[in-house]
Amino acid sequence: MRFRRNLCSSLFTPNPNQKLSNTLLNPFMAGQTLNLSSASPPTNGHDTNDDALCSSEITTPPPSEPLASSLGRPNGHLTGEARIERAWAHWNGLGRPKLIVAPMVDNSELPFRMLCRKYGAQAAYTPMLHSRIFSENEKYRSQEFSTCKEDRPLFVQFCANDPDLLLEAAQKVEAYCDYVDINFGCPQRIAKRGYYGAFLMDNLPLVKSLVEKLANGLNVPVSCKIRIFPDLQDTINYAKMLEEAGCALLAVHGRTRDEKDGKKFRADWKAIKAVREAVRIPVLANGNIRHIEDVWQCMEETGVEGVLSAEPLLENPALFAGYRTAEWVSGHEEICKDGELDQAQLLVEYLNFCEKHPVPWRMIRSHVHKLLGDWFRIHPHVREDLNKQSKLTFEFLYGIVDRLRELNARIPLFVTDDNRNNTSVAQT
Repeated sequence: MRFRRNLCSSLFTPNPNQKLSNTLLNPFMAGQTLNLSSASPPTNGHDTNDDALCSSEITTPPPSEPLASSLGRPNGHLTGEARIERAWAHWNGLGRPKLIVAPMVDNSELPFRMLCRKYGAQAAYTPMLHSRIFSENEKYRSQEFSTCKEDRPLFVQFCANDPDLLLEAAQKVEAYCDYVDINFGCPQRIAKRGYYGAFLMDNLPLVKSLVEKLANGLNVPVSCKIRIFPDLQDTINYAKMLEEAGCALLAVHGRTRDEKDGKKFRADWKAIKAVREAVRIPVLANGNIRHIEDVWQCMEETGVEGVLSAEPLLENPALFAGYRTAEWVSGHEEICKDGELDQAQLLVEYLNFCEKHPVPWRMIRSHVHKLLGDWFRIHPHVREDLNKQSKLTFEFLYGIVDRLRELNARIPLFVTDDNRNNTSVAQT
């Protein structure tokens, strides 16, 4: 078993008092993979081994035709009911996907999206892209955005605080996605310094202008991903304002900007339900999705169209296929069985996608740690050997899996009796 290739995104540090500023970049793809430039990746002062692509043999011919269908020149001439009808027509045309990979910086890149799709994900977001850099920097575009024809439906997410630069960036990707998404939900310090994400909740006129600019300037719909306000009515007013500005789909993370720790703070599904009942566009829920039963419970309690999962997918990319980690078996031992799948096997499949669609080694290294974290706790010397490697190779990483197998370190993923019949489909 040997496989090869991949690419995608990265975190950055904008200047606090300026428009979104430059940051580090990422590499990209091969074969049927699409990127927006053939520029080689810069080093930017970072570890060039981990920033380097996992394959250097890359040829990316431009697509013969756009991967996305145009919906006609967009929302500018539409108001009220017509915009709502258009929003639902588009969503229905995509098959109303319910199981969705959330945007994760450096972790929802193309190979990981493809792995999650293999195991039940019906749509996915790219990592957050930096709109100013994306609009201005060809190398950044070539490294940060990659996709392929199987990578649909696809949300391309940008952070922004300048409507013109946001539109310029979005126009470069609209032919290759199903939504351009604006990140209004990032609560991290870097978003505060860069003045984007959830910190734009303090400037609703700017939020409205960003949405209106895209809604009136793109051929694909605009979606928004938000967090809730402490006050429910503020959240409802916020959602209605986004809808009126032209947002065609709203993903609601049921935590406030200050509730950063997902394990400490439970997402408020009641607030998500209230938003869903207050607006007329499709609504998605984000928060508390740790296994497939959470999906169905969330949809039942909130009435949303679908759910997003982030961190739990990093440990278990097969979550949407009904698999659960040992952490979520407690209390259900009598109905949970070995699913005949484990995280090492998922890692091998991920590496397979990486060999087909090149990405920076630092992304791969991150996924190795996420997928094998429990295994490394049993055999920390294997993790230490990984950390010592300044330059990774596929042969070394496959060797890590082989070593753990030889050490009998297997930790299975589990399925319930109800899901057992569904999991075999994902493995074919």
